[in-house]
This record gives sequence, structure tokens and C-alpha cells, in this order.
Amino acid sequence: MPALNHPRPPTETLANGLRVTLRHTPNLKRCAAALRVAAGSHDVPLAWPGLAHFLEHLLFLGTERFPAGQGLMAYVQSHGGQVNARTSERTTDYFFELPPQAFAGGLERLSDMLAHPRMNPDDQQREREVLQAEFVAWSQDAAAQQQFSLFNGLGEAHPLRGFHAGNRDSLPLQQPEFQQALQDFYQRFYQTGQMTLSLVGPQSLDELKAMAEAFGSVIAKGQTITQHPPVPLMDASANSYQQAGERRLDLLFALQALPDFSAEALAFLCHWLNLARPGGLLADLRECGLADNLNAQPLYQFAGQALLHIEFTLPAAASATGIRERLMDWLGFFAEQDWNRLREEYATLLQRQQQVSSALQLARLDSEQREAGLPEQGVTALKQILQQIGAVDNFSGPWQLPAPNPFLRGEAPAPNAGLIRGQTSAHRGLRTFAQDRSRSRRERSPMQFSQAFPDNGAEGAIYLRWRLDSTPGGNLQTRLENNLLPLREDAHQAGVDISFSASGNEWLLKLNGLQEPMPSVLEHALKELTKPDAAVSPSESTSVALMPIRQLLKALPDHCLGHTANSDDIQQLWSSARWDGLAIGLSAQTQAAMGLALSRIPGTPDNQLTAPFSIRSQRLWSNVDTASSEHALLLFCPTATQEMADEAAWRLLAHVCQTPFYQRLRVELQLGYAVFSALRQIHGQTGLLFGVQSPSVAPMDLLQHIEQFLNRLPELINALDDTTFTAQRQALADQFSSATLTTAQAAELLWQGKLAGRSSDYLTQLPEAILQIDPAALLAATRRLNQAEGGWRCLSSAVSPGEPWQAAK
Repeated sequence: MPALNHPRPPTETLANGLRVTLRHTPNLKRCAAALRVAAGSHDVPLAWPGLAHFLEHLLFLGTERFPAGQGLMAYVQSHGGQVNARTSERTTDYFFELPPQAFAGGLERLSDMLAHPRMNPDDQQREREVLQAEFVAWSQDAAAQQQFSLFNGLGEAHPLRGFHAGNRDSLPLQQPEFQQALQDFYQRFYQTGQMTLSLVGPQSLDELKAMAEAFGSVIAKGQTITQHPPVPLMDASANSYQQAGERRLDLLFALQALPDFSAEALAFLCHWLNLARPGGLLADLRECGLADNLNAQPLYQFAGQALLHIEFTLPAAASATGIRERLMDWLGFFAEQDWNRLREEYATLLQRQQQVSSALQLARLDSEQREAGLPEQGVTALKQILQQIGAVDNFSGPWQLPAPNPFLRGEAPAPNAGLIRGQTSAHRGLRTFAQDRSRSRRERSPMQFSQAFPDNGAEGAIYLRWRLDSTPGGNLQTRLENNLLPLREDAHQAGVDISFSASGNEWLLKLNGLQEPMPSVLEHALKELTKPDAAVSPSESTSVALMPIRQLLKALPDHCLGHTANSDDIQQLWSSARWDGLAIGLSAQTQAAMGLALSRIPGTPDNQLTAPFSIRSQRLWSNVDTASSEHALLLFCPTATQEMADEAAWRLLAHVCQTPFYQRLRVELQLGYAVFSALRQIHGQTGLLFGVQSPSVAPMDLLQHIEQFLNRLPELINALDDTTFTAQRQALADQFSSATLTTAQAAELLWQGKLAGRSSDYLTQLPEAILQIDPAALLAATRRLNQAEGGWRCLSSAVSPGEPWQAAK
């Protein structure tokens, strides 16, 4: 078996009982922490369902040392990081990602909120209403209810059958017994013996360990507590059940008394079950017309128990007859195979995944405490799992093991100095896009090989855009995406993510990840997209609708471009298409290897830029039917001009707004649980984006609250002292440092900069422009924002309210 380059780091226990895993990864631009508390919703007293989830929420509401505006969430947001938490059945996880210079401050705030929560009555009252809003949305969400119903076949006494999210009725704040239970749960489990801290970053192991020790010194010291094992998943006489619905079949297998390494074994089994390559189960089901898709995953694992769920999506008018039999036959075949080749490929793809994982993804992976790949002990566990499922060796077939993933077999690229002929390190980042195109005949093509970002790393990105004479129809888009599905799976396993999207009269193909397989992946993608038959006929969508605010976010890019008549004629669309592109971070060797793929790009090369679609001074309203009783609204406010100074000012406004907007609309006004503000770049257009989803407040009222917040922006800015203003401005500028930006982040910025007509030293100009903004300039930008000089675009679940809004065409 090949050894992974990035095996799971060892776990050590500090003197105070805190378990830590430390991963030194020098190529990372960011650091991450994942804290796992060995206590979750099933560890709560039966009388108070939701208590663990409620406590997780309370801990984010600030401490005496770090009030809400200075706490972990605000701090991480101010440094352009990520933060979240999750309460599961037997664990609660807290995790964040930050630039290295801000990492210690994040750990300091995380330890303080865990060690010194306020939990005062007013905070509890407000946060319980947030959980109540989540509960209302959950109870009305078809996907959530469908997921919950999957547990109906389990024994009634098993905690998976219960409600654990919490709501107004299950969290009686006024009862002394509840308050005592809340304190008891916190004191029992929120101590070092119940915690594992995983740190990942470019710092040395000694530095990471010092941070872990500083973190642990604040947490209450304690001993490991044995969590009570649950009752059996099902009665002894049964170990599986099924549920059939419209165009779906759910098979569930209740596994008991599993040995160690069963989590690794289940992950391995699900990987091969889900694979769509020829010879596998899914390919067979499709060929027989029994199923369009399948998804296998464990829904629950704890103390030797596991619930394996295999979901089948059925063709229209098809029945579920025969699916279980084909599954069991394939499992019988799989159980009899020599898994060594599959283990090797699985280990390789996990290695590739770790190579392109962010610091946060690695920290969360380490917190799972699993071995990489399928070790020998996992082979033993897998055999027992298959035996419990009922896989037998009298399969009928014909089955075959899938062919190896072609993108996992590439040779390692030769060492690369990161410079292209005629270039010195002094030139990097100082060329305009036009100059980049003039470096050679190949680089004069619309595929620009940007030198604004180092090309000596393992990762890269490719963007390809086609401008079309007609808007591609929804059926055609579905067929093209279907064409790409097998390729996307293979490419993802090899460390390359593919996306293909349509907005207005444009198609955009993006590749992000390891650059070594990219030329081959791009060549295959173009081949799939230009197939004359555009794959299979589209089947009706069986996906459950996204929550309303996510539907609006998905629709926003399409509304920011102009439209013409729809067309499903793929040959006509490709023949009249004009294409351009941008490649970032690619070495000279990778660029050379792209020659064949570049020659196969359909359409006419066109490096003529078009100005971003402007709605200056207009207020446009688009109604999106979300098929939900909940209300949702997005407000997108583009910059007043395309000048760099305006973009810098809008970015600083977004930075200043983020925490106060959340605090005002979610915490104080409690309008809903989905509340956010951010800066977005869409088709080269930079704008402020505000979003709210509410179970009870109508869209016009949500808009009024947003406008009231914007009207108070001058007051908010004037309240910032010079030190705070300078610190916030510097923190924002630091986010665009080449030492901080990942390849994917830099690629998206440079692509949006290209669409906006920026020069290729955009990444140098932007932080400089941010540092030039003073309070007076920011106040002037606020006035232009409130006067809608750049226009306002609203997407909502409600129809246009009329003046001053006009319905978008």
C-alpha cells in the first residue's frame, strides 16, 4: 500500500487533559482550528430536548472580556475568515479559519467564550426565539422532514427517533430545573477531558503546540466521561428497512456491534457504491432503467452502531422493483473481490483531496480522528459490515471492478522555477492583461496566462467564457451538466473541481485545483460539452427545492445580465459563440500541455472586453417564486462607478457593515436566522449584498429594515475612532496579500477584475486603494450608496411594490 503524503497527525494529551492534533502544512496561506466536544444532542436529559443546540448558540453571544461586537464571529469576519459550529448526536464542533497573523486572536476568543459564557436571561430569551424561527423553517422544509422521516423504521426508544433541535416549548427558560440542567450540562462536558483541539497551519509544530497549550490553560480541567451507549437501533429480528416515495427509494441498514475502524470501512464502501463508472452498480441500474442516481452515506455512527442509508432516484414512471436485489447482488460480488487495487486508488484520491484541502477542511478532518484510507483493521471491519448487510457470494452478475480513474495516474510534474522565458521575478504582477497576451503567439489568444499570481505552486485555475447570440434553454443546460457529471466525479477525485454555469447569454466553465491533471481534464470537458447529441434527454428534476434565500442567491447572477430569446440548438450556439479565458498559477509545463485543449475550444476567439451591465440610478425588482411560505429578500447595490476608488470604498463599507448588520437584524430585531451582508462581484460588477430570510416578516418590511440600517451608516462610521478605523482598514487590505490569498480566491478576483477591465496588477492596486480611504471618503461612498447612484437590484419572494421600484424585464 502506498503511504499517504499527508497521513492523519498523531493525537497527544496535554497535562490538563486536553487532547490535541497538530498539522504543520507549510504551503497553506491560512490557519484553522476545530474543537470537538464529546457531547451532543443525545447526551441531554430527556426532559430538555434541544439543550445542547441551545448552549452552542449561547456561547457565541459574547463574554465580559469580548462582547458580541468583539467576539469570535465578529473577529473572524473582520479578518476575512470563516467560523461556524455544529451540534450533532454525540459531539459538538466549533471551527474557524483565519490568516496566520490573526490566528492567536481567534483561539483566544474561542477559549474565552467556551470558558466564560455569560448566559444571561436576555441573551437566552433572544436566542431561543432564533431557535424557534429555525424550528418553524425546519418543520416546513420538505428536505428536512424527509430526512427526519428516514429514522421512522428504527426502534422507538432510540434517540434518533426524537426531536433534538429545540424550540420555544422544549426550552422553558423560566423554570429553575431547566436552568440547572443547562449549567450541569455545561459544567459536565465543557472541560478539557471532553475536548479535542485540532490545529492546522503553516506554523511549526512547536508554535502550534504553544497555541494549543495557551488555549487549554483557560478551559476548566476535567476527566473524560463515558457517554452512555444507546439502545439497539432495531429489534434483534431485523436489521434493515426501506421507504418508497415519489421517484425515490430509501434503503437503510442498521449495523450493530461493529469493530474499530468501521467508520473507515463504511467510507470506503460508500465511495465504491456511489461511483458511476461502467461496471459498477449505478451504471447497471441506469442501463436497466431502474434508477437515475444513487447516494450512499452513513447517517449515524456511535459506539459500534451505524445507520447506512442508500438513496435511489428513480426515472419517471418507474417502480422500485428489482433495485434491492441488484444492490445485494453487487454487494455479494464486491465482498468476494481482492480490494488491494481499490485500496490503492482510494488512498491516492484521499491524498489528492488533502493536497487541495483548505486549512479548515484539514482541521475538521483531523477532528474526526480517522485513519487515512482503509487500513488492514478496516478490511476486517468491512467484511463484518458486508456480512451484517447480508451480502452473500452467490451473485449472478455480470459485474466488474471499475476501471482506474485516468486522472489519478498522471506523472508528477517536473520541478518548475515559476518563471516563463524572458521573465524575472521583478516582472511578476506588473504586467497588464494586454501585455500578458503579447508574450508569444499562443498568449495573444483570448486565453490569458496571468502572471499576477505565483505559478510555482501545485494549484491553478482556468476560466473559459462563451458569449452567445441566444440565451441557452434550461433543457440544454441540464443536458450539458449531465454530460459533465462522470467527468466531474473523476476530476474531483484527482483534485480538480469543475463547474459549468449559464447566466444570461453566457456560459462559464471553471477548473480549480491541482494543475497537473488540468490540461487533460479541460480536454475531456470540452469534448463532453460539444457532443452533438448533448447527452441524454433531460429527466424531470427530483431535487428538493433549496431554502428561499439560497434560491435567490442562485438566481442573482442570471438577473445581472441581459437576455435574448432562448435556444436549445447546441450547434448554432457553439458556432456563433465568442470565447475568452484566463489561467492563473499555471507553470510553463502545464501551459505547454494545454495546447491540444486550447485548439478544441469551440467558437470564435474574442479578446474584446464588454463593459459590465449597468443599472445606474435604477431600482429594479425581480420576483422569484420560491414555493415557500417563508419570506426572503436580497438587495444588491453596485458601485456608483467602475473606478478602483469606488470598489475600494464599497469593500470597506462591506467590511464595516458585516457585524453591525447581523447584530441589528438578527440579534436585536430577530427578523430571521438567515441574515448576512457581504461584498459580491458578479460579472465584473462590484456591489454590496444584503440578505434576509424570515418566517413571518414580509419582504417590504425586510427591505425597510435594511434601508433603515443603511441610513444609519454615517452614524456608525462617525462612531469609529481613528485607531479602530485604521485597524479595520488595514485588516481588509491584508486580505488581498499574496501571502493570504489562496489560488482559488486570487483566480476569482483576477477573473472579476478582467471582466471589469482592470489591469493585471489589480491585486497590487486594490489593497493600495483601500489604504487610501479616509473617513470622509467612506462617508461620501455611503451617500452614493443611499442615493442608489450605482442602482439597486432587489430579488424577492414578493412582487414589486411599485414606485420607486420598477419590475425588472
